[in-house]
Amino acid sequence: MQTGLDRLIARFEHAVVWLAAGGAIVVLVQMLWISYGVFTRYALNAPDRMVTEATALLLFPVAFAGLAYAMREDAYPKVTMLTDRLPAAGRKVVAILNLAIMLGVGLFFSLAGVNATIRSFNSGASSEILLWPRYAFWAPGALALVVFSIYATLRLIKLIRTPAEEV
Repeated sequence: MQTGLDRLIARFEHAVVWLAAGGAIVVLVQMLWISYGVFTRYALNAPDRMVTEATALLLFPVAFAGLAYAMREDAYPKVTMLTDRLPAAGRKVVAILNLAIMLGVGLFFSLAGVNATIRSFNSGASSEILLWPRYAFWAPGALALVVFSIYATLRLIKLIRTPAEEV
């Protein structure tokens, strides 16, 4: 039987997949733009001045777009030599501690990302060469971090409520 928490997690997992897909599209755009920049620089001897700044600014949203997706897929690296030897209750405690630390880091970066987005929006700051508003680059990363934090919170609640034998 699916609980309200399970349904909420499922909804967030849809958002998580869309964020990761958005990140993949940004990576594709970066790849094409960098390839174009290399071509114009070496083949046409006319470097594209925008490529370096644009791809650098796109690194922040890309860096966090797949964060929650990696959690969904249990794709974070783990060393389980010691935890595999623990009893079920010990494994659950370690899993809760691990997820709580990830949530704490996620909340810290969420706050920093949202704060940077708001501050860059209020200041009207723009990039140096492209003159694109900086908040447009901060906002997707901040959104991804907030979604990660909410998703991690939901997963932590579910983990706490799950019996140790099922962890």
